[in-house]
Amino acid sequence: MRRFGRTLVTAALAVTLVGGTAGWASGDSQTAVTGPPPGTAAWRADTVSGRALPDPATAAPREVAAFFAGLDDAARRELLRSHPLVVGNLEGAPLPLRYEANRIAVAATGEARYASLAAPDRQILAFDPRGRGQVAEVFGDLEHAEHVSVIVPGSDNDAATYDAPRKPSTGPAGMARALREATGSETGTGTGTGTGSGGSTAVVAWIGYTTPVGVGLDAADGRLARAGAARLARFTAGLDAVGAPDPVLFCHSYGSVVCGLAARHTDAADLVAFGSPGMRADTAAALGTGARVWAARGPSDWIADVPNVEFAGIGHGADPTSAAFGARRVPAADVQGHAGYFMPGTQSLAAFAAIAKGTLR
Repeated sequence: MRRFGRTLVTAALAVTLVGGTAGWASGDSQTAVTGPPPGTAAWRADTVSGRALPDPATAAPREVAAFFAGLDDAARRELLRSHPLVVGNLEGAPLPLRYEANRIAVAATGEARYASLAAPDRQILAFDPRGRGQVAEVFGDLEHAEHVSVIVPGSDNDAATYDAPRKPSTGPAGMARALREATGSETGTGTGTGTGSGGSTAVVAWIGYTTPVGVGLDAADGRLARAGAARLARFTAGLDAVGAPDPVLFCHSYGSVVCGLAARHTDAADLVAFGSPGMRADTAAALGTGARVWAARGPSDWIADVPNVEFAGIGHGADPTSAAFGARRVPAADVQGHAGYFMPGTQSLAAFAAIAKGTLR
């Protein structure tokens, strides 16, 4: 009864806080980018050898993969040249074709803020310039990897700021590089495929959804997470369609809300929530996934001060690191702050690498 009363008070305070800040928070409200990329209408109107092209909005990634498998190289390259934005974002399309398509699409924007993404050694798996922009980058050889991990970040991440300077091992790309190196892989410049003793591990930095900006209403409710979950589920289906192994999803902060909502719709082998405000589920079992569920929170992570409640759509529910939630705990006693989980030498990074390689169960 005492705990129930405390929960009601916390929920009421959370609602009051959000209501009181609605004036300034609404200015940062984001419109979720959903649906197929620009250029889809022209793609739908086109044909190849008299055959209709798979609809980016409705065709399953396996259908897309089968379609491209039936084309010769000349036909593939013609579609690449004519529809780079569609091909570059088409789940199930061949990976090298998508990398090349996205180099063309990025260069075609003519925007300086995206220019670095078009470098020849980048493996950009998705690029959508709408809104603040979305991007996904591969570190390693995704075509032949024995293990695949996907970094799903939280607030304040987008294509425009993806290559902005950050502290080492933070941000989606920094986390991906740190994880791949910790698994025994060498990334060289950090942007190419690289080789090395751990070359069978590939990591994807995935900003494939519209993230919240700051700590306003968008970060407190699940609207953007629901849109992101649908995109994440389709992305993982795309990995499956091109023969990639079941991925490990590393879900940071608001990204763990996305992963929680997507969990039952993916074939992830493991789901790791860290710095999480909640996953919109009361327990790991309630996520409805066959994946192993892990959780980590460092002692100085400010996310601990976020109320673990869900009331009138505000808040994201139970603390994934609580005993009652039932997730496997990842050691994180030496993690500093909210974004330090991938810092070299930390217990969390060592555990993450073992999870990524399938050696920690």
